Amino acid sequence: MSVLVWTGVLLIGGAGSVLRFWTDGVIGSLVGRDFPYGTLVINVSGALILGFLSGLTLSNDQSLLEGTAAVGSYTTFSTWMFETQRLAEDREPRSAALNVVASMVLGVSAAALGRLVGGQL
Repeated sequence: MSVLVWTGVLLIGGAGSVLRFWTDGVIGSLVGRDFPYGTLVINVSGALILGFLSGLTLSNDQSLLEGTAAVGSYTTFSTWMFETQRLAEDREPRSAALNVVASMVLGVSAAALGRLVGGQL
């Protein structure tokens, strides 16, 4: 792996994490923070994009830069789990369960749709 690819991972990964932070803030300011809608939107849109990329024929370096660096830094498993735990600790078990189920169903569906579309190109 070249220095150029590593530099790309660094820069693209940083941009993805900043985009995640910004997106979560915008969504939170629009709909509130009682439920983690920002993380839900981020992870579902990331699953759609990753599914789309997996449907394309990419080189190893392209997959690393687009899939791992861009989408991997944009999406967030740890925040999803933290927010689910917070909901449970706040005695909101229905919201916690909804967060898990909605994220899984919507995420897998989005990835399948993205792969279908990407495979058609």
